Amino acid sequence: MKRLFVFIPAVFMVLFLLNSFVPKENEAKKEPVKEGKSSGIANIIFKSTDGGQTWQDISEGLPEKLQREGVWRDGLFANDHGLYLRAGNGVYHSEPNSTTPFWTKEIFPSRQRNIAPGKNGIFAYDFRGQFLQKINGTSNWSPVYKNFQEQAVRLNGEIDWMYTNFKEKLVRNVFETAGGTVFITCSNALFRSTNNGKTWKQVHAGDGTMNLTESNGVLLATNKKGLLRSTDDGQSWDRVISDKGAGIAVERIDGGFAAILNNAITQTNSIHISMDSGKTWNAIGEDLQASRSSLFMKEIGLLKSTSAILSIKQMGKYLICGRSDGIFRSADMGKTWQQLLLPPNGNFGFNLSVSGKVIYVVPNKGC
Repeated sequence: MKRLFVFIPAVFMVLFLLNSFVPKENEAKKEPVKEGKSSGIANIIFKSTDGGQTWQDISEGLPEKLQREGVWRDGLFANDHGLYLRAGNGVYHSEPNSTTPFWTKEIFPSRQRNIAPGKNGIFAYDFRGQFLQKINGTSNWSPVYKNFQEQAVRLNGEIDWMYTNFKEKLVRNVFETAGGTVFITCSNALFRSTNNGKTWKQVHAGDGTMNLTESNGVLLATNKKGLLRSTDDGQSWDRVISDKGAGIAVERIDGGFAAILNNAITQTNSIHISMDSGKTWNAIGEDLQASRSSLFMKEIGLLKSTSAILSIKQMGKYLICGRSDGIFRSADMGKTWQQLLLPPNGNFGFNLSVSGKVIYVVPNKGC
């Protein structure tokens, strides 16, 4: 009898502990951020509403470790619903019309590392292809595209390190068009779904397709050999730039697109724009490229790095360019550039995000 009295409470204790650790896949805790409220939190993210003439530091409320670690390239975006920033075990959100720094944090139920905007909500994902989505107006993060890895491996059996070690495809990005077509880019293939991820089709392979953008029914994608273009919702792709180097970034601008390409021979990045829906391209911003003298000094070891072009966005009438040593603005589509003043922050470049007439700048700490 004594053993029975000891055993029953022990059973209840085990059941209580097990229930405490059951993962709640569809729930995410949303709360005002309480960490990092000291006045020392600064220089993590800046906001400008006047074309970069003045900047507001909106870092208060973010975790202190971001001052050292920075924000991942695919961990930041802005849209009509505000600014979203991926850090730690969740995503930080700031309302679009907030006049004072105020952040809320939503904790992921899993370990997704990157975030991306979608037609109806936000995606969160990791390199192994574990996807979550939160629909606008809701508070739940729900698993999506759960059969992607199985179908992707079956559609593309090319061997790479990810397949060798995990029998999975390495996921780089997720992109959803205005019409609801979803693309997932992997290390050696691009996959497409038109039925909310129930089935997938491989639409390109072999050269590292990474980032996508869309404008007026035209899709552009970067890859190791330049830029790809599609006019049939991503079913087929044509190469539009192949002699300028690897595609680093591609963005939508008024009347066309802007892209950054890397020249492997000179190890420099250059900006190109298209005003005919990506058919033809012209180089701009030559004065933003590293000088010949600095390239030579880097080659012989006197310089560790040169001023590389890292990002390009449009805000109103301005083109905004992020370089490793500062932010530059052009009011004449790249003919001339003016460097904008930002507080010193000891960065290695800048990540940019634009929504309407607001631009957000995050110093890159090298991560």
